[in-house]
Amino acid sequence: MTGLHTPLSPLSFLERSARVYPNRTAVIDGETTRTFAELAADAQHRAQLLADLGIRPGDRVAYMAPNTLEMALAQFSVPLAGAVLVPLNIRLTSAEIRFILEHSGARVFVIDAEYIPVVQPLISGLTTVATIAVDRTADPSAHLPEGFTDLADLLTQTQQPWADPTGQAPREFRWAPHSELDPLGINYSSGTTGNPKGVVVTHRQAYTNAINQVLHSHFDTDSVYLWTLPIFHCNGWCGVWALTAAGSTQVCLRAVRGPKIWELIDRHRVTHFNGAPTVVRTIRDAEQAHPLNYTLRVTCGGAPLDPRTLADVEALGFSVTHSFGMTETAGPYTIAYEQEEWKNLPADTRAALLARQGVGQIGSSELRVVEREPDSDGLLVDVPADGVSIGEVVVRGNTVMAGYYRNPEATAKAFAGGWLHTGDLGVMHPDGYVELKDRAKDIIISGGENISTIEVEHAIGSHPLVAEAAVIGVPDPKWGERPRAYVVTRDGAELEDEVLTAHVRARLAGFKVPREYRYVAELPKTSTGKISKVQLREG
Repeated sequence: MTGLHTPLSPLSFLERSARVYPNRTAVIDGETTRTFAELAADAQHRAQLLADLGIRPGDRVAYMAPNTLEMALAQFSVPLAGAVLVPLNIRLTSAEIRFILEHSGARVFVIDAEYIPVVQPLISGLTTVATIAVDRTADPSAHLPEGFTDLADLLTQTQQPWADPTGQAPREFRWAPHSELDPLGINYSSGTTGNPKGVVVTHRQAYTNAINQVLHSHFDTDSVYLWTLPIFHCNGWCGVWALTAAGSTQVCLRAVRGPKIWELIDRHRVTHFNGAPTVVRTIRDAEQAHPLNYTLRVTCGGAPLDPRTLADVEALGFSVTHSFGMTETAGPYTIAYEQEEWKNLPADTRAALLARQGVGQIGSSELRVVEREPDSDGLLVDVPADGVSIGEVVVRGNTVMAGYYRNPEATAKAFAGGWLHTGDLGVMHPDGYVELKDRAKDIIISGGENISTIEVEHAIGSHPLVAEAAVIGVPDPKWGERPRAYVVTRDGAELEDEVLTAHVRARLAGFKVPREYRYVAELPKTSTGKISKVQLREG
């Protein structure tokens, strides 16, 4: 009966596209392009290099690079060699990099030349890394300190396997794992409450979520995707694999800069990009922004767009869909479909519906909102689907992680009751759409009442002079906690507290209205563009 089953793996996407679309452009990185056939050959070449460096099935290979051709290739070459990909956040400190390399036991570490200064101080103390290879494509003259090797030189010394995607040629690496449950990667979480946890991604999980993205983002052979989302973050929401499966073209982007993004949008007729609200605002606010004569699809995650930004970018020709996910679900888990009857609703009403997190994606399986404490039998209890009762969002299914690497205690806690606990608080609406109210750690309890910081941020952000807002809870001697708002105004405009207070009070109950506003030039961000409330609390 073995003929009825073959392991699911995103490796199969490149094998297929190299056969079906051999001469189509797969990746554009500056002036460099790769067809799907060339991409497959490059992946085989790098897999052979890893084998020559002593990498065996199950070994870990770390990568630290921006959105480059090399980083896109790593999504295939490392698992093709049977190894486990460990992508590193490019904004980590030397100490954080050291922890991940040591915890994962990475044997090979590939970095972009830009990060030599942050990596150099830690190499003498590494116990598992045998090779540090540097990609100098963007800076060929970059100095290589002792202990660093040029990646191009290593590839030159490696005999390239015959680029036959059928897998029949000698020395060709198979485009399939031994088991679809084999680990493909380890993605480390942000570690805001201690050392980061390594989220184990399986081939099956990556395959399933990539298919989700093809379906829900409407990727096809006419799609041109711009990498505004970091590839290191949840493997770019499984995007490299999804776009390869669809025969789409990927355009690399080293850094999120408005002028460069618009240059690439116009040059390549970009049809898709993903990112957090701050990325969308950066693109909107660029001087080069202009209406398009076609629809550009945007999937927004991390937080919903405020009504004003949504209206602004729709006027540019963007079609925005909101999604929710986490590292533990390999990126997006839900999708907020716009129902046809919403399109003629008042703008604020429609924006509020679109800002919800939505329903589970086709391959994501199950989604619930449950009481924060189980019943006496330890079973999880659903909150009423009334759009009011707050509970914790829990998920399970094909796109959920296998567990935390070398951390059985954290794994057991995360899966208490047989479901992955997201740590996000939300409500279930009567139409089956989930709406997040806050992270459990971000919810403000003032005088015994729950205040959703997301709700307050939306109210503030709807003011025409507000570019961005973040709300945190601060201690209050009378109420326990109260909301404090950090506000970035548009073009440095001046705003008075009384004006914002009146604006928010017209939209929210009085106890939710901030009594304190702090006006700042910018809000601290994580590497994925999310507002860092940890830094706001520490500041």
